[in-house]
Amino acid sequence: MLKFLLIRISIPLISLISCLCTPVKAQELKVIKSQYLKCNDSIRIYLPANYTKESGKNTPSLFLLHGWSGDYKNWGDKTDIQSFCDRYGFVIITPDGFYNSWYLNNTDKSKMQWRTFFDKELYPQIMSEYNLSPSSAFITGLSMGGHGAINIFLDDTTRFRSAGSMSGVLNLHDTRLKENQMTEVLGPYSTDNPLFDLNSAIKRVGAFKGLRRTLIVSCGTQDGLAKSSRDFSAKCDELGIPNILIMSPGVHSWQYWIYALDLHLFLFSKMLLTGG
Repeated sequence: MLKFLLIRISIPLISLISCLCTPVKAQELKVIKSQYLKCNDSIRIYLPANYTKESGKNTPSLFLLHGWSGDYKNWGDKTDIQSFCDRYGFVIITPDGFYNSWYLNNTDKSKMQWRTFFDKELYPQIMSEYNLSPSSAFITGLSMGGHGAINIFLDDTTRFRSAGSMSGVLNLHDTRLKENQMTEVLGPYSTDNPLFDLNSAIKRVGAFKGLRRTLIVSCGTQDGLAKSSRDFSAKCDELGIPNILIMSPGVHSWQYWIYALDLHLFLFSKMLLTGG
């Protein structure tokens, strides 16, 4: 009789324990129907093993942007983002910047307004839904995404602890895409078109002299955009803006960007520990 009772009692207890210990799904897909993009944006969100919504305020986050011709699946398809997420304890968000948005508002208002989408829809929704804190939020990206990350950070420095760039187009005059792809967003390229300066991180950062946030700038020394990273770092030095410039062997490739992502997450983690 006692054995029977123990079996009867143990079944609901096991079910209850199972419910309490069920881990949060490690990867989620969120789709935002956007009035500013004129279409939907798909976002992959990677959650660390110990994440719960209640712990969100104490969980660091990283908005991770892809490069030109990519999409929201790029980072997850090219490397094991979940392993980075678990190793560093970050919520990692990979939105769709589309093939050629440059993370900008198109000059044609009837077309994609990506920056406004980020400001009014993507950022507030993600931060609220996952209960994340701006004081432990970061943003970085590769190439076109490096350009996007630094510029989005400069739009409102209260939204992030810091920002980074991997092989970033930090001066829009430096990219080989300026005379074809970028014209679809900013209009015909010329040195007289002010939009190429107004949207270049190296030009915009001039308004942030003395900013006390450490930026991470990394690039392969054999990358055609190495000069863009060096020039941006030198400009930050001139303005008294703390920055870490990492130039190491590498070209414009996924092998380099996966290596750079590890570096950026390591340094962002150190900032949280040291108050940097």
